[in-house]
Amino acid sequence: MENQSSATYFFLVGFTISVELQFFLFVFFLAIYLLTITANIAIISLVRVDSRLHTPMYFFLSQLSFLEIWYTSTIAPKLLSNLAGWKNISFLGCLSQMYFYFSLGSTEFFLLGVMAIDRYLAICNPLRYPSIMNGQVCMQATAACWSVAFLAVFFLVLLISRLTFCQPTIINHFFCDVSPLLKLSCEDTFLEEIVVFLFACSIILTSLLFTVVSYAFILSTIFKIPSTKGRQKAFSTCVSHFTVVTILYGTVIFIYVRPSVSYPMDINKVMGVFNTVVTPLLNPLIYCLRNKEVKEALRKMINTKCSQKNGIVYKSKYECLEGKMYMVETYGRNKSRASSLLAEDVFWALFDSLPSGYANNI
Repeated sequence: MENQSSATYFFLVGFTISVELQFFLFVFFLAIYLLTITANIAIISLVRVDSRLHTPMYFFLSQLSFLEIWYTSTIAPKLLSNLAGWKNISFLGCLSQMYFYFSLGSTEFFLLGVMAIDRYLAICNPLRYPSIMNGQVCMQATAACWSVAFLAVFFLVLLISRLTFCQPTIINHFFCDVSPLLKLSCEDTFLEEIVVFLFACSIILTSLLFTVVSYAFILSTIFKIPSTKGRQKAFSTCVSHFTVVTILYGTVIFIYVRPSVSYPMDINKVMGVFNTVVTPLLNPLIYCLRNKEVKEALRKMINTKCSQKNGIVYKSKYECLEGKMYMVETYGRNKSRASSLLAEDVFWALFDSLPSGYANNI
C-alpha cells in the first residue's frame, strides 16, 4: 500500500536513455540555452539602442524577448541538471517551478494577443495608430499582461499545493508539470483537473480568439489594397508574429487542451522540450530573419562596432573591411584569429553586393 504523507521532494524521471545519449543531449540543450539567452539579449539591445525600433511593435518584441529569457531559464537549468544525474527537486522548488512556468507562459499568450491587436491597429487604422498606441498605453498593456497572468496562476498553484501526495513521489517528466503531478495525489483530483483544464482553455483560447479576430480584420484590409507591392509590404509586418503564434499555439494546445489519455507521456516530454527549450530560440531568429528593420538595425550595430575599433571612422562597410585586412596583414600573426576577424565582414560585404531582389528575400 502506498504511503500517504506530506512530500518533501520529488524525483524527476526525465529521459530514460543511455548515458552516452544523455551526455549528447546535455551538450546540445546547453548550447541551445546559451544561444537563446544571447539571441534574446541581442533583440533587447537592438530595440534599446536603435531609434528606428522605438515603436510599439518593437517595444512588445523586446518584452517578449525579456520574457523568453526567464521562461526558458525556469526549465532549462533543471533539465540540464536532470541529464547530469541530479533528478531530485524539493516540494517548494517544484511548486515554484510550476508557478513561474505557467505564469510566464500565460504572460506570453497575453503579449502575443496584444501584439496581434497592435498589428491590427497599425494596418487597419494607420492614421489614429500613433495616438492610440502611445507609450503610456503600451506600458499599461504590458503591465496588465504580467500582473493578470501571475495573479491567476498563483491561485491555481495554491489549489494544487493543498493536495497530499503518495509515496514514492516520482514524476514521469523532466520538470514539474501539472498533469504528472496530479497523478501522484492520494486524493480525488477531479476538481483540480477541471480547474486546470478550464484555466488552460481560458488563457490559450481567449488570447487565440483575439489573435484570430485581429488577423481576420488584417487580411480583410490587406486584400482591399489595390497594389501587389502594397499588399506584400502590409503582410510582411505580420509574418514574423503569425509564425511565432502558429508554433506556440500549436505546441501548447497539443500538450494541454486535449484529453490526457490520448498520447503517451514520452510524446509530452518531446513536445515539452520543444516548447520550453527550442521555441524561445526560434522566436528571435524568426524576427531577425523575416524582419527587414531588425536586420538593418543589426547591420548598423555591426558597422558602428567595426568603425569605432582602433579609433578609425570608416564611411562604409567596405572601407572597414579594407582597413581590417590591412591591420591583419600588418599585425596579424595568428592566421586563425585573422580569419575570424574577417569572416563577419566578408559575409556582410558579399550580402551587400547582392542585387536588391536577392537581399530582400534572404
